[in-house]
Amino acid sequence: MTVPTRRTFFRLLGAGMCFAVLSGCSEDNAPNTGSSVDISGSLPQLAFTMRRAADGREVTAADYRGKVVLLYFGYTSCPDICPMTLFNLTTMLGNLGTLADQIRVLFVTIDPNRDSLDALKQYTSSFAPQIVGLRGTPDQLAALAKRYRVAYSVKPIAGTGDYEVTHGTGVYLFDREGNVKRLFAGLERPAPRDLKAMTQDVRNVLAAPSEREWLAHLLHIS
Repeated sequence: MTVPTRRTFFRLLGAGMCFAVLSGCSEDNAPNTGSSVDISGSLPQLAFTMRRAADGREVTAADYRGKVVLLYFGYTSCPDICPMTLFNLTTMLGNLGTLADQIRVLFVTIDPNRDSLDALKQYTSSFAPQIVGLRGTPDQLAALAKRYRVAYSVKPIAGTGDYEVTHGTGVYLFDREGNVKRLFAGLERPAPRDLKAMTQDVRNVLAAPSEREWLAHLLHIS
C-alpha cells in the first residue's frame, strides 16, 4: 500500500493535482490502488451540525462521540466513484464483524440542491446500516469541507440547465473522541491488499484506548 508523507499529501491537496483527492466522478483507467496517510494532529477535531437523513433530526459531532467515525463527501447521483467507495466501505465493515457496530460512516452530500433527506435515506439504505447520510445548508457544508480541506465545486454545463459536480474523494478516519487519525485515498477501487491494510488501520483505532482510559490508567498507577 502506498503511504505518502503528510507533507507530500497536503502539497498535492493544495495544488489539486491528485485524482484520489479531486474527482469528477467518472470512469478512467486508474490502476487498482489505495493509500493510507497518518494525519494525526494535522486537522481539528470532528465538528459539524447537519440533518440526518434517517430521521431528519439535527445532529452534531457530539452525537457520534464514542464511535469511530469515517467521514466521506459525495452525492447520490454520482455515477461511479461514490457508490464504489461506499460499496468498499460496506465490505470493510462486513470484514470487521461485530466491531462494525462501533463505527459510523458519515456520508455528507455536496449536492443538497438535488439530495433531499428522503433521497439520501433511500441511497444510503443500499449500503451497510452503519452508513449515515447527512445534509447541511450550503454554509454548513462549506464550513465542514473547509475544516478538512476537502475540495468540491458545482459548475453549470452550458446550454443544458444542468451542472457538473466534482469533489474530494478522501475518507477521513476519526477516533472515539473525534480526533483525526488517517486519510484513506483510492477507496473507490483499492487493490485487495490495500483494502485489507486500511481495514487493519480501522481495527487499530478501534483497539486504541481512549483519552479517558489513558487518564484513568495514569491516575491508577500514580
